[in-house]
Amino acid sequence: MKNFPKKLQQKLEDRMQANALRELGTNIGIIDFSSNDYLGFSKNETIFKFTHEFLLNHNLKKNGATGSRLLSGNHALYQIVESAVSSFHKSESALIFNSGYDANTGFFSCVPQRGDLILYDEYVHASIRDGITMNNTKAHKFRHNDLESLDEMLERLDYDTVYVVTESVFSMDGDSPNLNKLAEICKKHKAFLIVDEAHAVGVFGKRGEGLIQHLGLEKNVFARVVTFGKALGCHGAAVLGSHDLRQFLINFSRSFIYTTALPPHSLATIQSAYNELLLTHSKERLHQNIQLFKEELIKNGLKDSFIESDSAIHCCIVPGNERVKLTAQKLQQHNFDVKPILSPTVPKDEERLRFCLHAYNSPEEISEVLKLLATFVK
Repeated sequence: MKNFPKKLQQKLEDRMQANALRELGTNIGIIDFSSNDYLGFSKNETIFKFTHEFLLNHNLKKNGATGSRLLSGNHALYQIVESAVSSFHKSESALIFNSGYDANTGFFSCVPQRGDLILYDEYVHASIRDGITMNNTKAHKFRHNDLESLDEMLERLDYDTVYVVTESVFSMDGDSPNLNKLAEICKKHKAFLIVDEAHAVGVFGKRGEGLIQHLGLEKNVFARVVTFGKALGCHGAAVLGSHDLRQFLINFSRSFIYTTALPPHSLATIQSAYNELLLTHSKERLHQNIQLFKEELIKNGLKDSFIESDSAIHCCIVPGNERVKLTAQKLQQHNFDVKPILSPTVPKDEERLRFCLHAYNSPEEISEVLKLLATFVK
């Protein structure tokens, strides 16, 4: 390839040799078992209509924010929506970021200080890992959901300030840690607990508040990251925590300071999505589908091929990039949009098909896709 560095070309060729080269696809309009739109909010007409009305009622006929929030971009909707989000999640404050990636990199790159220690679950999201690598703080991973291992590390390692990081629902496995036990361990060792709730908001809790509130652990957590691009069907994220944490992030989080703010339309959509959470029965339908999916796994002899999960994410281990891609292609040819997750995104030989369940998947679709999968996996 002309005018392209050899080292970069070699890395692309290595990916091709491993059958792991990523390419952009298109939304091909087949039955959705791959998106994060768990409640169907991305295409919810009530949210769409209310967002427009909300903007008109607040006289915000603007397409863009015009600048960063510290300059010209802190339009009137920020205070309204951040107040609503913090109230909904029973938090002292909320600070909205442009995405979940920005929230995690912004938080972890600035909050832990030199001389502190970060202990993180080995399966935490890339955005958390990237934020940690931007920091000069000592960091060690602990085995996935292994709280005895974490407890032992906290006993052994002597630091004044320790941050423990996990997710309430893991995006590549769909499983969850024992959050009650984790909160007890952190309290015992005076460690600051941080939980990413990206795949729990809208799915767990009486009103979709997430697992931390569902378990009544809000006061045991130093910070929560909630995102709006999954079950809420829109865009952006927020860090929930104390007023002091919010003030610190405003002053030191580079991904917050040095970027154009979200436009009014994005904020109005977030507000509309939270309003819809209070009215919809989509969460109940989603959990009915989750239960049906688990029953169908047993019926089709697939239970042992799947990682145990009570969330909307269910993963079938199909080792090998070539094999898992081929299996996904076969499902897609039968009109089911199921995506393969390849190494190095997941460890080698733990490649998988990732099924995302939705309130709008029909019982017939769930039954049919698993019957079909059973013919390939067996």
